[in-house]
Parts: sequence; C-alpha cells; structure tokens
Amino acid sequence: MPVLAVERDDQYLVATADTPLLAIWDATPKGLYPPVPPAELPGGLGGLLVRGGFGQNFFFPADVLGVTFRTPKGRVVKAGGRVIKNVQGYDLVRPFIGSFGRLGEPLEAVLRLRPAAHVELFVGQGDLAEVVRHFRFVWQEEDRIYGLFAGYPAGLAELEGFTPANFPDYRDLFPNGMGLGEEGPLKDLRFTWADGGQAPPVPEPFRRLAEAL
Repeated sequence: MPVLAVERDDQYLVATADTPLLAIWDATPKGLYPPVPPAELPGGLGGLLVRGGFGQNFFFPADVLGVTFRTPKGRVVKAGGRVIKNVQGYDLVRPFIGSFGRLGEPLEAVLRLRPAAHVELFVGQGDLAEVVRHFRFVWQEEDRIYGLFAGYPAGLAELEGFTPANFPDYRDLFPNGMGLGEEGPLKDLRFTWADGGQAPPVPEPFRRLAEAL
C-alpha cells in the first residue's frame, strides 16, 4: 500500500489505489496538502476516486492529474500524467472520477498537492452550508461538523466555536461498502453516505463510453 513518489517542487504525489488516505497525508510534505479528506474511508484512495471524492468543496477531478485503471474488459488504461496540462486526445481522468466503478478498477493515481501556510482539522457545530466558506474539506457526522482549514493563520480567528480535532477513521461505519443513501452516518455537500448504499444512475452517453473501453 505504498505512496510511490512525492515531488515537493512540482507539487504532486503518486500512490497506488490501495493506499490508505491517512498514509497519503503522512507522506505529504509540510506546507502542502493533498486533495483527499483528512479521514480514513473504505477502499483508501481507490474508493475515493470511484466515489468522486468526499467532503471537498472544490472540483476533485481537477486535482487528480492522472489515473491508471483496468477496464471491465481487462484493458489497462493510463490517462493524464504528472503535470497539469497533460491532456492529448480524450480526457478520461474526469469521467473516471466518480464513476462508481462503471469504467473499471483504479490502480494508481497522480494527485496534485496545494500549498498552505497552515493546515489543521477542526470540529464544531453549525450548518454545513454556512461554514463551508471557512474550509477546504467539510462534512457532518451526527451533530458534529468537521472542517479542514488550509490557509493563512490569520483566518483561524474566524473559526469561532470550532476546536482542533484528530483525523477520524470511518471504515467501521461502512462494513458493506460506502454508497449513497437517504440516511447514513456521514453527510457532505454532495451526498448522504450510507453503509452498503447505492451508486447514482448512469446516463446513456456514459454507458456507451463504458462499453467502448
């Protein structure tokens, strides 16, 4: 379950799909942060890729520079690369992210790292939609709101009612897999996440793409 490469100057990280999310955080150099939530989730990096992220209030696929995956037909596809402007021909990275496995099984990914003077996870109470402006990642567990602050220390003064928190491990909440549901233990800005929940329906153009791969 390795992180394969970390490039501080070029600000990217390469990891296999079975890498735990908190292992990615451990490998990220100080002053940078990865586009994965500061919490352990089922399936590690690969699970996050097929679900299209968790807790982020930014466009997650834009921070995945490249992905290698095995299609349902067994073909290994390498999409994207290790730099931001790396697309020639069809961009398969963005449709793969959030495909819930319909385009195949992730094997490896290149993640963009972003700079921040201060990075810290906080927990407090409030309305998810109201506190989102303070955080790079934000989600709700029961009546608790977790948010990752990534910015200048002066911005910490705005986090009234929030206190520093440890990175949680949610894998035991989803023994049957993490999917969508009307009721579930975690909620972010996109979905409510339930144990053994469902994947969203597939549009017809997406189904044809899956068949072509």
